[in-house]
Amino acid sequence: MISAAPGVARKWIFPIIRMLIFAAIAVALVKLAFFGGLGAVTSDSAVPTGAVADPTIQVETGSIANDVVLDASVQADPAVPVRATLAGEIRKVSVTAGQAVEATTPVLTIRSETPNPDGTIAYRTVTVTAGAAGVLSSLPVLVGQSVAIGDTVAQVAPASFSVVATLPAAQQYRLLNKPTEGKTAITGGPAPFTCTGLTITTPLAGSDSGGGSPAGSGGSAAGSAGGQAGGSTATVRCAVPAGVTVFSGLAAKLTIDGGKADNVLVVPTTAVEGAAGSGTVYLPSPGGGKPAKQAVTLGLTDGVNVQITGGLKKGDTILQFVPGAPADPRNGGGASTGFGG
Repeated sequence: MISAAPGVARKWIFPIIRMLIFAAIAVALVKLAFFGGLGAVTSDSAVPTGAVADPTIQVETGSIANDVVLDASVQADPAVPVRATLAGEIRKVSVTAGQAVEATTPVLTIRSETPNPDGTIAYRTVTVTAGAAGVLSSLPVLVGQSVAIGDTVAQVAPASFSVVATLPAAQQYRLLNKPTEGKTAITGGPAPFTCTGLTITTPLAGSDSGGGSPAGSGGSAAGSAGGQAGGSTATVRCAVPAGVTVFSGLAAKLTIDGGKADNVLVVPTTAVEGAAGSGTVYLPSPGGGKPAKQAVTLGLTDGVNVQITGGLKKGDTILQFVPGAPADPRNGGGASTGFGG
């Protein structure tokens, strides 16, 4: 009987003890995984320990330099067409293609014949001049050829150049002061210089700006460049001074002064809904509720800050970003506004 006791222990007692130990461990693990720490939970633990608030800024005074910088290129000015001023027959050609001419240089002579009531013939002769200084680049007419009034009988390529750039439509709001000159820096060229006679043009609806007519046949170069841009941009053009040596096709940077203001109220463009003339900013709610809208009037902008000319005063607190505006990478992930970069 005594010798049978160890066998019973190994067969029944030890396995039962192991099962009890494993069961106790399993129960402890389940309690730690699903119920651990619940005894420490109080009613206060359901209360948030912090609040998410929209970032705010204060309206300050500062300076704004509204310089618009555009990628540009140097282009030879378009050829000037020489047109017939009389319907008749070309009797004399006084120049040759490739010849340098002045505005008063005679190009050709036209004679017309008109019957009189008495049967005689009345003759009239006119001399057509170049009309512009340059090089006669085209002379596609012959003696004896008949022409009508307005026919192009020659082309004069002027020895002048312009700096030409395209201006996105939204950027035109920044140049409402209609500047007349710009600062040009030629890539790999001479020192920066001032180009004058600056114009900003947009092709009119229905104009032939798609290149259907030959260069210099009457359509403006500005209109042609704008048409090639699909009508969504304006063309900026200013004249290169006569004493500056440039070549057609050179790349350049054109800086246009759109105005400057000192000691004025300024806020970031990210805080303003709207881009020109009028806009809206948002005032934080003291109780954390929905921000209040505040109408403002806008002045100059440099693309980063905008001048406030009415609706706010120095020290006012506004939201730094327009609520709900999509993120704009140019603002470091902040809200996008209506301002062009």
